[in-house]
Amino acid sequence: MAGAYSQQGTVAQAAYDAVIVGGGHNGLTCAYYLARAGRKVKVLERRSVVGGAAVTEEFHPGFRNSVASYTVSLLNPKIIHDMELARHGLRIVERQASNFFPFPDGRYILSGEGRTRAEIARFSMRDAERFPAYSAEIDTIADVLRDLILQTPPNVSDDGWLSSLPELLRAGKLGHRLAKLDMHHRRVLLDLFTKSASDYLGDWFESEEVKALFGFDSIIGAYLAPSTPGSAYVLLHHVFGEVNGKKGAWGHAIGGMGAITQAMAAAAREAGAEIETDAAVKEIIVEKRATAGVLLDDGRIVRAKAVAANIGPRLLFDKIVPEDAVPADFLQRIRRFKVGSGVLRMNVALSELPSFTALPGHDQGIHHTAGIVIAPSLAYMEDAFLDARRTGWSKAPIVEMLIPSTLDDTLAPQGQHVASLFCQYVAPLLPGGQSWDERREEVADLMIETVDRYAPGFRQSVLGRQVLTPLDLERIFGLVGGDIFHGALSLDQLFSARPMLGYGDYRTPLKGLYICGSGTHPGGGVTGAPGHNAAREMLCDRV
Repeated sequence: MAGAYSQQGTVAQAAYDAVIVGGGHNGLTCAYYLARAGRKVKVLERRSVVGGAAVTEEFHPGFRNSVASYTVSLLNPKIIHDMELARHGLRIVERQASNFFPFPDGRYILSGEGRTRAEIARFSMRDAERFPAYSAEIDTIADVLRDLILQTPPNVSDDGWLSSLPELLRAGKLGHRLAKLDMHHRRVLLDLFTKSASDYLGDWFESEEVKALFGFDSIIGAYLAPSTPGSAYVLLHHVFGEVNGKKGAWGHAIGGMGAITQAMAAAAREAGAEIETDAAVKEIIVEKRATAGVLLDDGRIVRAKAVAANIGPRLLFDKIVPEDAVPADFLQRIRRFKVGSGVLRMNVALSELPSFTALPGHDQGIHHTAGIVIAPSLAYMEDAFLDARRTGWSKAPIVEMLIPSTLDDTLAPQGQHVASLFCQYVAPLLPGGQSWDERREEVADLMIETVDRYAPGFRQSVLGRQVLTPLDLERIFGLVGGDIFHGALSLDQLFSARPMLGYGDYRTPLKGLYICGSGTHPGGGVTGAPGHNAAREMLCDRV
């Protein structure tokens, strides 16, 4: 019942301007901007370490790795600058090559700055000739997204013309930005938001290998096929990042992804925010139809004028917001918010670097620093998706492997390595009432064997492993359905419609309750943007 806990528990002596539920990277970012503006802020993190899914932990004796999120590109440059993350210890290094695609026939593509066109030419001269125009087209649209990342979307409202005026101004600003595009690029923008990756890439390239090179971005973390309408947007979402000023580049945080969130925590504390771990929030306190603070699992109450939730919308309204505190139609729709990534994550301790049939040798090469992708064609990806939908997991899965210890010698003993395996597809819920606890090791073995087919001996080099199924990702990190984006990046769940029309501005129907996580614009990835934007809206509301 709303407000049921207002007189219970041990009431905290100090009241806060804002409480942040969840100490992931967006929650820490939100806390920083609020504290910097002079607000009294407290971050409450359920786990014993801040960082959410962006943490570094030892998973095998002597071996540390980024446990869930595993690579850097989308972290916003303004946020890096504002929070002075470098001063707080963050150092990001660029991969020596972007992606390495070994193929079953022994050929490969090794893409990266200054080399991608020549690599493509080994498969198709026509595709190599078209590559610069393709890149220019993608970059033009990616620039539009970069301009919108730190903007609050126009919010569709029924509150009358006076309340709608700011939204009209936002819509006008958006229209002005889109008006800078010529008609060709407006059509491309529409294509990328609505078409499948298969259709979009098929208009550009003839080589199946080349289409795989670019098409892999369209299914990363998503439970959809390259042929699914809207998958072209997922492709676009993964190319608007940058590393150290280089657009579209991917990199590694020295010390793992936890180095990002530890630097953020240091910045937030320096700005004045309090951070408490082992502090699970049980319920939002509601008094007089407004947020009044939170009740913790241990019975304590922390009072605050506002609460910002750095958790997924489904988890927020299913678990910690009293059911009668929001309109029934809102609750019904939020419970239909699509979640589920179809991902299994593994961290693997290795005795040596893998030797690939396509590029033999255990000595470190630049391909070992790249994203190593086993997904030889769009048809292979399509079959993998359909297989998972039918049986629960792909029998011939897609595996992206990164070996961050090739760029960071702090993660593994000398001469040994750690690898991150990002594996698709696995069903968020297994058919027939099966539990992922029963199938975890069987499916993990399949992922190892898949890499071994391209790098014989890989299986024997595995010293230890950590396996995270969708169920594990939900239990450990609160990612419902294992969804790394807090919700699918589909057209009906983007921009002003994320998480739904009428609430695309980080606010919720409950006064004083905000969402600052990836279930809001611009969506998933370690960006910091939702936290940044939510803090701005909270300050506009005089939190």
